[in-house]
Amino acid sequence: MIVMQPVLEIYVPADFSLWPVAEGESSGFMALSGRLTSAEVGTVLMLIARCNDIDPDPGAGDDRLPRPADPLASFLHGLLTFDDLFAAGGLRVVDGSTGVTLLPGCCSGLEDWRDGYSVIDGTGCAFLGHDPDPVVELAGDSVRLVVDIEQSDSPVIELSAVEFRRLLDGVGRDLTDFLALAADWVRRHLPDHAEPVIGALVRVLAVPASGTTRWAS
Repeated sequence: MIVMQPVLEIYVPADFSLWPVAEGESSGFMALSGRLTSAEVGTVLMLIARCNDIDPDPGAGDDRLPRPADPLASFLHGLLTFDDLFAAGGLRVVDGSTGVTLLPGCCSGLEDWRDGYSVIDGTGCAFLGHDPDPVVELAGDSVRLVVDIEQSDSPVIELSAVEFRRLLDGVGRDLTDFLALAADWVRRHLPDHAEPVIGALVRVLAVPASGTTRWAS
């Protein structure tokens, strides 16, 4: 069985106190879905905001407003002002029958998860970061997920294009469910910034804004 999940790279600083985050999370990847705890949702929001927590640089043509003095508004400033948002992570794919796992490489962003569709719709290849250098490539009617294209003997996960599309559709559902959960969390914990933060999440997760309303079961 092959499992594909949207994941974020984890690093939780010990001194973060702007809102509750999960304890004991130090490194690795966190899978996103509608089943996360409140503290885990807080961790994801912290991770995404931290990826974009960069001071405006007018000398480089960055015309964003200066960072606010308020600590919370300051931390959220990049998330709410950057046009192109980044979330370190991407797709984690595990082949249970072989034990092969593909993980996002450095500088891979979750916001690009839809690039997988372009592979099966005609471009033929998508790069998922570097060091390692995972690649998704089309080979006839099959999709090959190469764990590290720089290694001649790299492990590979191979599946049909139809199955790959099905797994990508599942990633979209996981992200939509997470967005609904996160929208509820943001309205409770960040009420003064709720709608702009939710709008930023819609963009970085690359799912429809309708995901901010939980699906009926």
